[in-house]
Amino acid sequence: MPSKEYLTSSYDFTLPKELIATHPASPRDSAKLLVYNRTTNEITHTIFSQFENFIPKDCTLIFNDTKVIKARLFGKKLSGGKIELLINRALNAHDVNVYIKGKVKVDSQIIFTKETEGFDENLVAHVKELNDDGSRVVNFYMNEKLARFEDILPIIDKIGHVPLPPYIQREDNKEDESEYQSVFAQNEGAVAAPTASLHFTDEQHKRICDKHPHAYVTLHVGSGTFKPVECEKITEHPMHSEYYDISDEAKKLLDLDIPILSIGTTSTRTIEFYARHKERQRGEANLFLHPNNKPWRVNHLLTNFHLPKSTLLMLVASFVGVDKAQELYKTAIENRYRFYSYGDAMLIL
Repeated sequence: MPSKEYLTSSYDFTLPKELIATHPASPRDSAKLLVYNRTTNEITHTIFSQFENFIPKDCTLIFNDTKVIKARLFGKKLSGGKIELLINRALNAHDVNVYIKGKVKVDSQIIFTKETEGFDENLVAHVKELNDDGSRVVNFYMNEKLARFEDILPIIDKIGHVPLPPYIQREDNKEDESEYQSVFAQNEGAVAAPTASLHFTDEQHKRICDKHPHAYVTLHVGSGTFKPVECEKITEHPMHSEYYDISDEAKKLLDLDIPILSIGTTSTRTIEFYARHKERQRGEANLFLHPNNKPWRVNHLLTNFHLPKSTLLMLVASFVGVDKAQELYKTAIENRYRFYSYGDAMLIL
């Protein structure tokens, strides 16, 4: 029998439906913050506006500056049938991995048209491959010419919708365009937000950056981040891969022997992948952190509260262990913390 650290069932818990946050906290820094100090084993309940008071001295902060694109597109097939497409990730300049609601086959075409004043946008997706995992590979065409992924982003920004996570069971609205985006988002490519970053206001972010060494990495979060672990043993889970980029400025800080506070699980996976592959500043990261694959470089973690049986909860357990992770989540539920993307935060020191 595998030890409990390896069993997916060890990462399960029951969450009251009303604790799933469907709208962001307003203002951003009014969200609750649970602070757990591993040295003293103490838990502190506060709010995010107090976060900077808990940052350890001589600590570097690493942020993920990825920017969420409007990856949810509505179009129609040549037959006229309506269809929904969710961009997952660009595989290269032209091939894009997507999920499609509706039946398609290789060579199917999906037409996206949006007319605005004085401008007619026309975008067509050609289905190139059908993958066994349910995803599809498409090429996008603009005016019948094969388009590079970065060239379709301005059109997507006008005709697409914010790709809210599946557990937020409502349509996106104007508020989501700004709130499902960090205040320091810069590099377009994510289809899910690095949610720990959503709590920062411009003012708080600036104050923290004025006081502490900091840098930005980029990891374009894919929809695989929401995929639960379905096998009995967590090590049998095929970990999803995402594109990352570590700037020269970030590399310099990561290579120093100073403590790191990672802002979010996505920054953590980027930092830890680099710690294991220092010759690679950019590429594909598929690191799976769990109690038997602990962090090498990150000392402290800011994160939200995650889905049961998710690789993100297993990442949290890599810092504190399975039992303590379950205890912290139980405490959060008892204290009515809000969970998931628009939910509250936890700081592990």
